[in-house]
Amino acid sequence: MSPADASFDGLADNYDRTRPRYPSDLFRFVVDRLPEKEHPTIVDAGAGTGIALEGLLPQLPAGATVHAVDVSIDMIRIGRKKFPEVVWHEGTAETYLASRPAACVDLVVAAQSYQWMDRAAYVREAARCLGSDGVCMVVQNNRNHAAGGFAAAYEDLLEELSPDYSRLYRSFDIADELGATFSQVERRAADWRQSLTVEEFVTMSSSSTQAQRAVAAVGPVFLSRVRELCARHEDGGRVEIPYVSEAFYAVRPR
Repeated sequence: MSPADASFDGLADNYDRTRPRYPSDLFRFVVDRLPEKEHPTIVDAGAGTGIALEGLLPQLPAGATVHAVDVSIDMIRIGRKKFPEVVWHEGTAETYLASRPAACVDLVVAAQSYQWMDRAAYVREAARCLGSDGVCMVVQNNRNHAAGGFAAAYEDLLEELSPDYSRLYRSFDIADELGATFSQVERRAADWRQSLTVEEFVTMSSSSTQAQRAVAAVGPVFLSRVRELCARHEDGGRVEIPYVSEAFYAVRPR
C-alpha cells in the first residue's frame, strides 16, 4: 500500500479475505537463491496484511528473522494477528530501509506494493541494505485483461468510472528499473485463475484503490455496475479471473 492509500483503513479485513495469493514456486525460487545462513534477515516492504508472507514464511529456515513494514495501521493489525513471529513496523518502505545499516538484509520483497513507492529511492535503499549475495524481489499479480471476457470487461468498467484509471497503470519496465542498480535481473511468471463467488468478487473489488476512487466519484452506482457485470459472466454463482503473476529477482548491486 502507498501512503495515499492509508485513508482506506477499515477495508483491511475484506482485502485480506479476498485478494489473490501468489504461486508458491515464485517464493521457493528466491529462497533457494539466498545465502546459506541459519539466521537470514528478510524484509517484506509494503507488506499489507501479510499476503506475501503466507507463501514466503513456510519456505524460510526456522531461524530467519522477518520484518514487515506498511503505512496502514489497519493492515498491520491483521498482519500481526496472522504472523506474531514477524516484527511489524509502520511507515514507508523507503524510509524504513534508509534507517537500516548497510548490508544487513538477505532478502527484500515488494509484493504488489512496488507501484506505489518512490521506486528509485526504494531500489537504491534496498541495494544498500542487501548483503553481497542478497536478493531484491518484486512480485505482483496482474489481471490478464488480454484474455478478454470478464477480466477485460471489468477493466472497461474501471476505466469508465474510476478517475484517471488505466489498465496499463503498471506498464513500467520493472526489470529495467532494477537493472539500473543491480547487475543481474531475472523474471519468472505464472498464469493461473482465481475462482470467486459473486459476493467475494464484489468484496475484493470494493477493497481496491481503483474501486474506492470510483465509489468516491459516482457513489453506489459503481458496485451496482460490478454486480451487473458479474451477473453477465457468472457460472454457477462464480466468476473466474485470469491472472499473470510476475516475479523479478535482482542480485549484485553495481
